[in-house]
Amino acid sequence: MASEIHMSEPMCLIENTEAQLVINQEALRILSAITQPVVVVAIVGLYRTGKSYLMNKLAGKRTGFSLGSTVQSHTKGIWMWCVPHPKKAGQTLVLLDTEGLEDVEKSSSAAPSSTTA
Repeated sequence: MASEIHMSEPMCLIENTEAQLVINQEALRILSAITQPVVVVAIVGLYRTGKSYLMNKLAGKRTGFSLGSTVQSHTKGIWMWCVPHPKKAGQTLVLLDTEGLEDVEKSSSAAPSSTTA
Protein backbone atom coordinates (compact mmCIF):
# COMPACT_ATOMS: atom_id res chain seq x y z
CA MET A 1 0.00 0.00 0.00
CA ALA A 2 1.31 3.45 -0.91
CA SER A 3 2.20 5.71 1.99
CA GLU A 4 0.73 9.19 2.15
CA ILE A 5 2.76 12.19 3.20
CA HIS A 6 0.93 14.65 5.42
CA MET A 7 2.76 17.90 6.04
CA SER A 8 0.94 20.21 8.45
CA GLU A 9 2.67 23.24 6.94
CA PRO A 10 5.07 24.18 4.13
CA MET A 11 8.82 23.98 4.61
CA CYS A 12 11.79 25.46 2.80
CA LEU A 13 13.08 23.11 0.10
CA ILE A 14 15.83 25.33 -1.32
CA GLU A 15 17.26 28.26 0.60
CA ASN A 16 18.55 31.13 -1.51
CA THR A 17 21.53 32.58 0.35
CA GLU A 18 23.68 35.37 -1.00
CA ALA A 19 26.42 32.91 -1.90
CA GLN A 20 24.57 29.78 -3.05
CA LEU A 21 21.44 27.66 -3.17
CA VAL A 22 21.19 25.20 -0.27
CA ILE A 23 18.93 22.13 -0.25
CA ASN A 24 17.09 21.40 2.99
CA GLN A 25 17.94 17.76 3.74
CA GLU A 26 14.75 17.20 5.78
CA ALA A 27 12.62 18.37 2.84
CA LEU A 28 14.58 16.09 0.53
CA ARG A 29 13.96 13.18 2.91
CA ILE A 30 10.21 13.87 2.83
CA LEU A 31 10.17 13.97 -0.97
CA SER A 32 12.19 10.75 -1.16
CA ALA A 33 9.71 8.99 1.14
CA ILE A 34 6.74 9.55 -1.19
CA THR A 35 5.88 6.25 -2.83
CA GLN A 36 2.58 7.14 -4.49
CA PRO A 37 2.13 9.09 -7.73
CA VAL A 38 2.76 12.82 -7.39
CA VAL A 39 1.37 15.88 -9.11
CA VAL A 40 3.78 18.79 -8.93
CA VAL A 41 2.56 22.37 -9.19
CA ALA A 42 5.19 25.11 -9.18
CA ILE A 43 4.49 28.81 -9.41
CA VAL A 44 6.85 31.55 -10.60
CA GLY A 45 6.19 35.22 -11.20
CA LEU A 46 6.77 38.78 -10.12
CA TYR A 47 7.05 39.46 -6.42
CA ARG A 48 3.89 40.50 -4.53
CA THR A 49 1.48 39.07 -7.13
CA GLY A 50 -0.33 36.41 -5.06
CA LYS A 51 1.71 33.26 -5.71
CA SER A 52 1.64 32.10 -2.08
CA TYR A 53 -2.04 32.95 -1.76
CA LEU A 54 -2.84 30.82 -4.82
CA MET A 55 -0.79 27.92 -3.48
CA ASN A 56 -2.68 28.04 -0.17
CA LYS A 57 -5.91 27.85 -2.16
CA LEU A 58 -4.62 24.83 -4.09
CA ALA A 59 -3.76 23.17 -0.77
CA GLY A 60 -7.31 23.85 0.40
CA LYS A 61 -6.06 25.98 3.30
CA ARG A 62 -6.48 29.60 4.33
CA THR A 63 -2.97 29.71 5.74
CA GLY A 64 0.21 27.78 5.09
CA PHE A 65 2.55 29.49 2.67
CA SER A 66 3.58 32.75 4.29
CA LEU A 67 1.76 35.84 3.06
CA GLY A 68 3.12 39.36 3.37
CA SER A 69 1.06 42.45 4.02
CA THR A 70 3.46 45.03 2.61
CA VAL A 71 5.01 45.75 -0.77
CA GLN A 72 8.15 43.87 0.28
CA SER A 73 8.62 40.34 -1.01
CA HIS A 74 7.98 37.65 1.57
CA THR A 75 8.94 34.21 0.21
CA LYS A 76 12.66 33.50 0.03
CA GLY A 77 13.98 30.49 -1.87
CA ILE A 78 11.66 27.63 -2.86
CA TRP A 79 9.10 26.31 -0.37
CA MET A 80 7.24 23.02 -0.67
CA TRP A 81 4.07 21.58 0.76
CA CYS A 82 3.08 17.96 0.19
CA VAL A 83 -0.65 17.38 0.68
CA PRO A 84 -3.11 14.69 -0.43
CA HIS A 85 -4.44 15.41 -3.91
CA PRO A 86 -7.90 16.96 -3.46
CA LYS A 87 -9.49 15.08 -6.38
CA LYS A 88 -7.40 11.94 -6.90
CA ALA A 89 -7.17 9.50 -4.01
CA GLY A 90 -3.79 7.84 -3.66
CA GLN A 91 -1.86 10.76 -5.15
CA THR A 92 0.23 13.44 -3.48
CA LEU A 93 0.09 17.09 -4.52
CA VAL A 94 3.53 18.70 -4.23
CA LEU A 95 3.19 22.49 -4.23
CA LEU A 96 6.32 24.56 -4.88
CA ASP A 97 6.19 28.26 -4.08
CA THR A 98 9.08 30.39 -5.29
CA GLU A 99 10.37 33.80 -4.34
CA GLY A 100 9.20 36.56 -6.61
CA LEU A 101 11.04 37.87 -9.61
CA GLU A 102 12.25 41.47 -9.93
CA ASP A 103 12.44 42.09 -6.18
CA VAL A 104 14.13 45.50 -5.97
CA GLU A 105 15.74 44.61 -2.63
CA LYS A 106 17.28 41.47 -4.10
CA SER A 107 18.36 42.81 -7.48
CA SER A 108 21.01 45.12 -6.07
CA SER A 109 22.84 42.20 -4.43
CA ALA A 110 21.86 39.35 -6.75
CA ALA A 111 24.65 39.68 -9.30
CA PRO A 112 28.24 40.41 -8.40
CA SER A 113 29.57 43.52 -10.07
CA SER A 114 32.52 43.30 -12.36
CA THR A 115 34.89 46.04 -13.34
CA THR A 116 36.81 46.19 -16.56
CA ALA A 117 39.30 48.76 -17.66
